[in-house]
Amino acid sequence: MFDQLTRIRTLLGDEKIKKLQDATVMVFGCGAVGSFAIEALARSGIGNIILLDFDVVEKSNINRQLFATESTLGRKKTDIAQERIADINPNIKVTAFDMFFDSDTALPVQPDFVIDAIDTVKSKLAIYRWCKQNKIPFISSMGAARKTDPTKVKIDKISKTFACPLAATIRKAIRDARIGDFPVVFSTEAPAAHKSTSKDFGSIITVTGTFGLFMANYAIKYLTKN
Repeated sequence: MFDQLTRIRTLLGDEKIKKLQDATVMVFGCGAVGSFAIEALARSGIGNIILLDFDVVEKSNINRQLFATESTLGRKKTDIAQERIADINPNIKVTAFDMFFDSDTALPVQPDFVIDAIDTVKSKLAIYRWCKQNKIPFISSMGAARKTDPTKVKIDKISKTFACPLAATIRKAIRDARIGDFPVVFSTEAPAAHKSTSKDFGSIITVTGTFGLFMANYAIKYLTKN
């Protein structure tokens, strides 16, 4: 009998599919990077997904965010993400937090793996501390903005990163906070010049999507390892 997991079951086998279905993955951020991570998790058999985001869809999101379309403008990203997951696989259990995460946030959850796809430094540090304190494995996204070449995207420890201004900031911050090393996705490409008077950095879906897919793949490999 064929179902939505037939092709991945053929690739990974029943035992690993069972591990994915039993697993809980939490994604912080449902935007440019997070939306692609969520999509991949939902299509790959993860049985329980926890979402956290405080934002709504804006017109400027459409160029790079999977959940952003003309029909979703003004809607909460967590609501759209839940609907999309249910449309992909209604058997997935979804828990959503429509909120901003910082060091004062208390979350009544204990996921098996965390994907950090937000871009606020203080919130990222709070996620790292929360994961370390609760012994939750995680991977974090560094800066996908001002990058144009998806072939330059890679995964390594934060201590090994280069060519990424956000990663440089994070490296200093975790040294000061005495947070240990951890895996991140980042681009080795030199940041492109800013070509606008806007304070917001430019970004393109081919890179942000690659970041999200890389992190989802890392989570899947981690959860199915022997």
